[in-house]
Amino acid sequence: MALEFQIIEDLHDAALAASVQRKLDGKTKPLGALGRLEALAHQLGMILGSESPVLHAPQLLVCAADHGIAMRGVSAYPSDVTWQMVGNFLAGGAAVSVLARQHGITQTVVDCGVRRDFPPAPGLLVKKIASGTQDASQGPAMSLAQCEQAVVNGMQIVQDLPGNALLLGEMGIGNTSAAALLLARLAGIDVAECAGAGTGLNEEGVARKITVLREALAANVGADASDPIAVLAALGGFEIATLTGAVLRAAYERRVIVVDGFISSSAVLLASRLAPGVLQRCVFAHLSNEQGHARMLRELGAAPLLDMGLRLGEGSGAALAWPMLQSACAILRDMASFESAGVSGKSE
Repeated sequence: MALEFQIIEDLHDAALAASVQRKLDGKTKPLGALGRLEALAHQLGMILGSESPVLHAPQLLVCAADHGIAMRGVSAYPSDVTWQMVGNFLAGGAAVSVLARQHGITQTVVDCGVRRDFPPAPGLLVKKIASGTQDASQGPAMSLAQCEQAVVNGMQIVQDLPGNALLLGEMGIGNTSAAALLLARLAGIDVAECAGAGTGLNEEGVARKITVLREALAANVGADASDPIAVLAALGGFEIATLTGAVLRAAYERRVIVVDGFISSSAVLLASRLAPGVLQRCVFAHLSNEQGHARMLRELGAAPLLDMGLRLGEGSGAALAWPMLQSACAILRDMASFESAGVSGKSE
């Protein structure tokens, strides 16, 4: 298929930007006293096109898939954990499920390519492309057609979801390898800077992982960074491709996109290479403890909200950061001004 997506417009609106800033500056506080919360409030106002932004019906999308490269021992856990964790998400027992429930976020789990079929269940969407990707160390992880279908699936999923905020989550044993490969190829850097312990590899395991990833880059040398979809097909995963489509559609709809860790950020990196305007809609929740995430964030020009040493994925960091977005909107919308509160402003 010929992959098509809507143009994602630049959010720049000088009049709105100035109006939101004046409103923030007029609140009952010294200028800039709420620090980065003010910058976050300004960004949310710009994304939602309002001086009084309201976040409603937040949606957490947990995309799951298996990876052929996992058979090369690049993870500390077996591939069966992917399907087992899907069951855990659906049962509400995963970390992100607990956090989503706590904060009133709707969780949707998507089978993008898990090596196990699931019976129908509330909160489960089946968009399976295949039962896992191929081993990228031997050639392309997926065909171009499979990759494009996964991207389209992500667009369609978001189009059918309510709300104005999308939180990104994922599950897939081996997907830190896929994310590291994508970063290495798209940023043109050594994969050793991108690959880390993932699910908990020791030093020897990380060295083995890097060797396998070098094989994957060599086996897919024809996937050039100037063609992001070709890179995604060669080196990525079905869940990352689905998230890439989700990001593109959410950006087009001017939803707030809350980006989790290393894997979710790789989908945003892909989407931003296709449409740079997506980055204006992205709030980066946290700095992961995974080796390549800091480098990924630099590539994206992103400043994460939190740094808590997380490396779980699932969308857990995005869910943890969610209350900060709610607070930023509330400050912009509800905090009194000097004038409305009858409080004296700064002396000249």
